[in-house]
Amino acid sequence: MANPESWKDHEAIKPILQKKSKLETILKKVKELYSKKEDLLLWLSLVEEGEVEGLEEAKNSLDCLQKDLVTLEMELLLSSDGDEAEAILEIHPGAGGVEAQDWAEMLLRMYTRWAERHDFKIAFLDYLAGEEAGLKSVTLHIKGAYSYGFLKGEKGTHRLIRISPFDASSRRHTSFASVDVYPQESEDIKIEIRDEDLEIEAFRASGPGGQHVNKTSSAIRIVHKPSGIVVQSQSERSQFKNKEIALKILKAKLLQKELAKRQAKKQEDYEAKGEISFGHQIRTYTLHPYRLVKDHRTGYETSNVENVLDGDLDAFIKEYLIFFNSGRNKK
Repeated sequence: MANPESWKDHEAIKPILQKKSKLETILKKVKELYSKKEDLLLWLSLVEEGEVEGLEEAKNSLDCLQKDLVTLEMELLLSSDGDEAEAILEIHPGAGGVEAQDWAEMLLRMYTRWAERHDFKIAFLDYLAGEEAGLKSVTLHIKGAYSYGFLKGEKGTHRLIRISPFDASSRRHTSFASVDVYPQESEDIKIEIRDEDLEIEAFRASGPGGQHVNKTSSAIRIVHKPSGIVVQSQSERSQFKNKEIALKILKAKLLQKELAKRQAKKQEDYEAKGEISFGHQIRTYTLHPYRLVKDHRTGYETSNVENVLDGDLDAFIKEYLIFFNSGRNKK
């Protein structure tokens, strides 16, 4: 970056600037951790000298340090492509009517509270409420760097076991809901068109337009050989203008094809999650006859169900990232 020549190519310098920004952010967080550590040691020294009131401050400092350390550890585990992206999160209830719809709304609250804990902003892209309670579907945009990396392990079927608040006989029910997470795509998708992939042909325009239209080969037809897409333009008198228009049409068609391919991939991933029912769950939340949340992939579990449903997901996220990076998920 100290080389002036580097700044002549803005596209080449952009990834370097992004890497620099990421490293600066990590360095800043590490410095903040050291500062909080010094604060903790100061409070502990005061406690040792008999300042009992400093014990509560020392505990608060320790809790704050621990929380920030866990967050930084998770960020350092995010190294896959797309981890830095913002997240789009979808929740769909499984079979079971109002029971499953209520469970889907509980998951919505859980992820909303988690996002608030991490200072992420939330935008509702779609929300369909249930007739009696809960929701039929919801789509969220969770705004903030690395929100996708944090949440990618939440994709799958989530199971709830509880005494139903909708059952007059107070029987135990099992409900399912599906969570899908994918990275927010940039609206500016670059479509590369190589000259060697194009077959360009000039021809005489037909139709109304006067003598000039019929006497000159101003119309342009372009064949994109890799895709087989054919476009043409003959509305302008200038061959150059018609070529420019034809290329715009070609780029639009290629963009549409790329978006369709990405959408098909998302649908394939969604279907790969399997049925939203027993045997396909990634995590079970048990409220009766005992209290336990267990991730079936990593084996991590906790009995503090209330905290988890209130958005305290970091331990599960960290365990999944360690699990994901260790390669155990491939077995």
